Amino acid sequence: MAIFLTKDSRVIVQGMTGSEGMKHTTRMLASGTTIVGGVNPRKAGTSVDFPDGQSVPVFGGVAEAMAATGADVTVIFVPAAFTKAAVVEAVDAAIPDSPTPGSFRPTSAAPVGLVWCPSPAP
Repeated sequence: MAIFLTKDSRVIVQGMTGSEGMKHTTRMLASGTTIVGGVNPRKAGTSVDFPDGQSVPVFGGVAEAMAATGADVTVIFVPAAFTKAAVVEAVDAAIPDSPTPGSFRPTSAAPVGLVWCPSPAP
């Protein structure tokens, strides 16, 4: 999977509050990625504190997170059963360079702005 980020990329994490999302968000923050928010409708309005001392706000949806933070990239860490809905939400919110609805197929040529990282099946 090709992932194109720049030093100016502003990333939101769909599924940040789950186990895989927390693990990988911690790693991304440690490597210097600018994580500006997470998305979880059930935990909207809260924030998550990470080991490096950074607190990341949680939003109810991708569009809300983009409007509040200026995010231009989303990474998705959700259970397989929710992957399609998460991708469609990102596309509907017009995350930059997302595919047209119905055309997304996770491949080695994933579009800039939308990064698909499926969580393992339960």
